[in-house]
Amino acid sequence: MQEYVQPVIQFLEQWGYIPMSIMYIGVALTILIENRNPTKTISWVLVIVFIPFLGLVLYYLFGQKFSKVKKMKRINQEQTLRLKKEFQRLEPLMQWSIRNIHSKIGDLSRVYSYLKNEKLSTPTLNNEVTLLVNGEEKFPLFLQSLEEAKHSIHLEYYIFDLDNIGTKVLDLLEKKASEGIIVRLIVDSFGSPKLVRYMRKKKDSKIQFQAFLPVTFTSLANSNYRNHRKIAVIDGFTCYIGGINISDRYINPNEFGLYWRDTSVKVVGNVGTMFQISFWNSWNQTDGESFNLADGYLRETPKVTDQLSAVALASSDPGSVGPFNMEALLISIGEASESIKLCTPYFIPSEELATALKTAAAAGVQVDLMIPAEGDSWIVQHATYSYLKPLLERGVNVYLYEKGFLHAKTSIIDGKIAYVGTVNLDFRSFYINYEVQAVISNRDFCKKMEDQFEIDKQGSRQIYFKDWGKRKAWKRGVDSLCRLLAPLL
Repeated sequence: MQEYVQPVIQFLEQWGYIPMSIMYIGVALTILIENRNPTKTISWVLVIVFIPFLGLVLYYLFGQKFSKVKKMKRINQEQTLRLKKEFQRLEPLMQWSIRNIHSKIGDLSRVYSYLKNEKLSTPTLNNEVTLLVNGEEKFPLFLQSLEEAKHSIHLEYYIFDLDNIGTKVLDLLEKKASEGIIVRLIVDSFGSPKLVRYMRKKKDSKIQFQAFLPVTFTSLANSNYRNHRKIAVIDGFTCYIGGINISDRYINPNEFGLYWRDTSVKVVGNVGTMFQISFWNSWNQTDGESFNLADGYLRETPKVTDQLSAVALASSDPGSVGPFNMEALLISIGEASESIKLCTPYFIPSEELATALKTAAAAGVQVDLMIPAEGDSWIVQHATYSYLKPLLERGVNVYLYEKGFLHAKTSIIDGKIAYVGTVNLDFRSFYINYEVQAVISNRDFCKKMEDQFEIDKQGSRQIYFKDWGKRKAWKRGVDSLCRLLAPLL
């Protein structure tokens, strides 16, 4: 055996660079031919060149555009066609709703026109919205809503832990399913591996369960695409959305000793139809048996509020024809005249978002950005820091939240329109993950959102351009190195 192996080793030592070079050139050309975002293209080329071999492995696992994306695009197109007639039927009502919204908030209403035109969501007016700060406010109401379900429960979560709150929710779902309530549960296979293993072994469960994009050895190359959504739809009109997963970590105080600051919303009203359609879209991308939305899942709700309470959903995924969640936010930022208040745990902005924030601040709009003082990813945190200096220089106010970990994903524009959902202000949320957020225009709700932002500022430290520019050179160097990976994170 030795006599056969030795010549191969000698050949590789002398000529191995040739096939390796051909492989590198081939991968680099593939990246260029895909016509990606230029920043992302350069980042991948740098990773492959400066991290030999490992860079190729990383590109294979996380960088390629796979056939699964083509399948996602095809499913999106099919489902858009299935909903086209319904949007056409509702066109006069949607136009009336948008005119009504415009009379209250002016050109900020353009985002609702955008969502309608892209066939992402109809603008709905009859909704009652409740701001829920942290898990200790969400979960009591959430459990009560599940207990009161009469027809169906649809849940879609990135993380569903089998801890105290997770076990409570799961036991309640089993109870409701045994009573004849239709219970469907989608969890991300990467975010909820323990629950996936548990449900696969539990053969007697009456819950219709699906793991989204299962991660196996043969599917590792597709594992970069994750379902990051967190929504609940009960009986077609009681809904929950926000950054709070089903886990004890989100309830304060907790065993982890870390204060977790997060935001969720309970919505009761006509927007439940949009939530049902969103869940239906996700369910149809799993192996679950399809269901007809007309079979009692779409509900007309009685009048729940006298206020203008407009709610629509913005959603996007790897198969979307555009980064819808980013574009929806950019529309509102572009129409802002007074204030923009943003909370995000991960800030790796696209060039479009960074430019919009700098331009708004330079035009006299008060732009406040709040991020964690300490993140849960060292690389992401330092990459985030590399984006702050240009924002500070143009007048953006930046706050580092020090009370705990800031996980809220919220935006408030002019105190008239708010975004709450699962969308981080980073490349992954805009282009890679399945994400969703509620776009809400309700006077009282937006005021509570602004008040909460001021409360959170008290637990934060504002940083200033003159001080930030004086940080030690090695720290700035680390930030810059991490930034090279930013479009890939």
